[in-house]
Amino acid sequence: MNELVERTNILIIPLVFFFIFSIPFSVISQSLTSEATILLKLKQEFGNPEALQAWNISSSSSLCNWPGISCSVDGYVSALIFKEMDIIKEIPGTICELKNLTYIDLSYNLIPGNFPTVLYNCSKLVYLDLSQNYFVGTIPLDVNRLNTLRFIDLGANNFTGDVPGVIGNLRELRSLNLYSNLFNGSFPEEIGNLENLVELKMAYNGFLNSKLPQSFGKLSKLEVLWMAETNLVGEIPGNFTNLSSLVQLDLSSNYLEGKIPDGLFLLKNLSNLYLYKNRFSGSIPSVIEAFSLSEIDLSMNNLTGTIPEVIGKLQNLELLNLFKNQLHGEVPAIIGKIPSLKHFKVFKNNLSGILPPELGFHSKFESFEVSDNHFSGELPENMCAGGTLLGVVAFSNNLIGGVPKSLQTCDSLLTVQLYNNNFSGEVPSGLWSVKNLTSLMLSNNSFTGQLPEKIAGNLTRIELSNNKFSGGIPGGVSTWTRLVVFEASNNLFSGNLPVELTNLPQVITLNLDGNSFSGVLPSEISSWKSISKLNLARNKLSGPIPRAIGYLPRLLDLDLSENQLSGEIPPEFNQLRLITLNLSSNQLTGKIPHEFDSMAYENSFLNNPNLCATSSISNLKDCNAKARESKKMSSRILAIIVVLSVVVFLFSICMTLFLVRNYRRKKLKHDLESWKLTSFQRVDFTEVNILSSMSDSNMIGSGGSGKVYKISIGQEGDFVAVKKIRTKGMLDYKSEQEFLAEVQILGSIRHANIVKLLCCIASDDSKLLVYEYMENHSLDKCLHVAKQRLGKMVLDWSKRFEIALGAAQGLCYMHHDCIPPIIHRDVKSSNILLDSEFKAKIADFGLAKILFKENQPNTMSAIAGSFGYIAPEYGYTTKVNVKTDVYSFGVVLLELVTGREANDGDDASLAEWAWKQYGEGKPIEQALDKEITEPAHMEGMTIVFKLGLKCTSALPSSRPSMKEVLQILRNCKRLDGHEGMSRSVSLDIAPLLADDRYFSNYKRGSKKRSDQTDSSLFISSE
Repeated sequence: MNELVERTNILIIPLVFFFIFSIPFSVISQSLTSEATILLKLKQEFGNPEALQAWNISSSSSLCNWPGISCSVDGYVSALIFKEMDIIKEIPGTICELKNLTYIDLSYNLIPGNFPTVLYNCSKLVYLDLSQNYFVGTIPLDVNRLNTLRFIDLGANNFTGDVPGVIGNLRELRSLNLYSNLFNGSFPEEIGNLENLVELKMAYNGFLNSKLPQSFGKLSKLEVLWMAETNLVGEIPGNFTNLSSLVQLDLSSNYLEGKIPDGLFLLKNLSNLYLYKNRFSGSIPSVIEAFSLSEIDLSMNNLTGTIPEVIGKLQNLELLNLFKNQLHGEVPAIIGKIPSLKHFKVFKNNLSGILPPELGFHSKFESFEVSDNHFSGELPENMCAGGTLLGVVAFSNNLIGGVPKSLQTCDSLLTVQLYNNNFSGEVPSGLWSVKNLTSLMLSNNSFTGQLPEKIAGNLTRIELSNNKFSGGIPGGVSTWTRLVVFEASNNLFSGNLPVELTNLPQVITLNLDGNSFSGVLPSEISSWKSISKLNLARNKLSGPIPRAIGYLPRLLDLDLSENQLSGEIPPEFNQLRLITLNLSSNQLTGKIPHEFDSMAYENSFLNNPNLCATSSISNLKDCNAKARESKKMSSRILAIIVVLSVVVFLFSICMTLFLVRNYRRKKLKHDLESWKLTSFQRVDFTEVNILSSMSDSNMIGSGGSGKVYKISIGQEGDFVAVKKIRTKGMLDYKSEQEFLAEVQILGSIRHANIVKLLCCIASDDSKLLVYEYMENHSLDKCLHVAKQRLGKMVLDWSKRFEIALGAAQGLCYMHHDCIPPIIHRDVKSSNILLDSEFKAKIADFGLAKILFKENQPNTMSAIAGSFGYIAPEYGYTTKVNVKTDVYSFGVVLLELVTGREANDGDDASLAEWAWKQYGEGKPIEQALDKEITEPAHMEGMTIVFKLGLKCTSALPSSRPSMKEVLQILRNCKRLDGHEGMSRSVSLDIAPLLADDRYFSNYKRGSKKRSDQTDSSLFISSE
């Protein structure tokens, strides 16, 4: 791709000189001061950006030395390069008074407005770059008036509608870039008329479902075609095999189907082929002549057949992604000899046979993912010969033998996942302590040996269940302080549980069931403050149950069954809020704690003959049996009296209900006449439907301003959410203002990521706001409450990322697309609602504020927001702007990526905690939610964590805008972890986090790297 940029420059630079030397010599005699005057006027009209302060007509230097100016050899201005100058004004017509102007670069600014038709007057314009700005609207139908253009880049703006067909009349175009906009119409087949086109980039737009035009097959000079995620359907046209100059083809994340044309693999210049996440079927062609291929990604399709042996002849191949298909057969041995291969991912297929033994031996391997297949034989011995291997992911196969000994010296290794195979023998001693290892997952094999005294300092997950490990737990376990998950069920471990085992402050899951541990449980168990699951069942443990277990604040699952425990169940158990409890088959005595004295725990105490209960648990003795016998007679007499009393009472109630019902019917008719419905959307219900269903049985929540009800409005399971705001009483003024703010804002805006206000229903003392019903309630409930109650993760990383992206789109719309802008002022996880598909929508606009003076802060009379989400500037000023929402959203990002609450009871808020973790140089992986820290997601989660840090910067000026946040999240979406694959992309943005200009710089230089991968706008550290 760098070669493509160089070739483009070769095209552009001579062109610029051509126009310079074509200026008649007679013009040279004119005074150049006129151009200086034009430039100074232009500077003023652009708002006097700081980058142009050096422009000064009184200076002794020539205007050709002014920043952003390039001149012809005759001294006339030929190029304006105003990239990254923080320009916030529209492009003025003055720019075309520079009659020799051929080159304009205004990229990476904040320029608003529609497409700048004033540029039609620049009669010699050849190069136009308007990318990464805030342009809106449609591309005009007369854009072909720019008929001298050879390069145009409109990427990363907010253009909408159709791409006009007249763009096909710009016959001089070499490069047409329209990527990352909001186009929601069609793109024209007339683009196929651009016979000189070298580069076509239209990726990441919401075009209407369209087929690839046959006319595109005529672009014989085309080197780059990038149309990822553009709603393409149908098949790839057969004449695409005529694109003989093609270097990069990216049609990923569409709905293409049919067979991949064999001719694509015959394009000898093709280097990068990305067709992942489509619906292609058929087999991979067995004839490949594109020997320049360096990256092949055909993952997540419906491909069948075998992996062709000819792939092994691609000596430049670095990435081979074939995962999530239906491929079968063996992996050709020749693939192991490719000298450049770095990434080999074929997981989730039906492949079998022996893995090529030379994989990794001839190249610097980074990724090896072959899980969920039917491979047999042993793992390749030299996968880490290059010293760059990051992970071995080979679970769920039929592999045998031992762990390759070479892995114990592979310091780059992060994860080893070999579970569900037929491995045997001892684990190499050095593997336990590989420097960067974070997870070792060996369950369901036949491994033997003992646990080591020392493990890697970064190791957070050890899974050894269902093997043949033996011996005891070593005293050195006290140094395993970062361990979060330790699963060693169903092995041959024995001996006492050492007190050192309790020195694991971060452990969440501890499963040691099905072994032969004996002795008493350590009383120091209370140090396991984070543990949620403890399973010590089916051992030989004896003695009493430690009282300290009752003080474990996050314990949800406890299983101590099938041991020899004795004594009473500690009363401290009443403090636990367990989801599952199993104390069966022990020797326990006495009463069970009253918290568990119910039928819900009926099977929790089986085979403990000396336990008793006060409820009707069938398998336990009755603690009050004798007392009940003595009261049996008196109970009969009392029962007769009670029956007679009940009969009299019920008769009285019936008469009362009859009279009350008659009264209520009359009153309801009067009350309904006092309610008025005002709709903001088309609704199929009336105020009667709503009012008649507002009962406590339908209430789903309550807050400071009122109650919320879930109400059915149809026969097919349609519901609405109704918020009742009572405006009569002490809170009259505050509630009235919140009601007006909600109606004013939600009644006038429309966005897919903002909750719909359907209507309001008002009376003299109450007001009802009727919204669309969100089936999955709020992010707070799904992320925190459900996890506490259910003890399991509800949202995986893919859902969390889409929620972050959706919420960012809603806030970006409020801040940048609403006129005037809107500040929410109470962004938090409980105000981000989720529909049935977990799509995020911003809600609760009661505290929102409309900025009537754009870009000017408004003064608030009181602090608004929620603790943990409030920006620090609230402590010293009452002026707020959109950056307060950015801070709160940053906290939400940190919640999503760490799993922690904004205020979880610690002294510091989540934002302060995260900055402290980062400032102390601790690995970011340590801060992430341990339940979703899979290698495939690590890169994306790390970026979102750092983005959350930047959004929560103490200084508002250091925070990005929501538009910049949204762009970063969209770029991050292209990352491998989120899309289910892992491309070799360097995204280390850590050096930029210390730079307050990071988010004005994040866009800089990103394009270079994108051209080397999938041409998306990745964050880079340039």
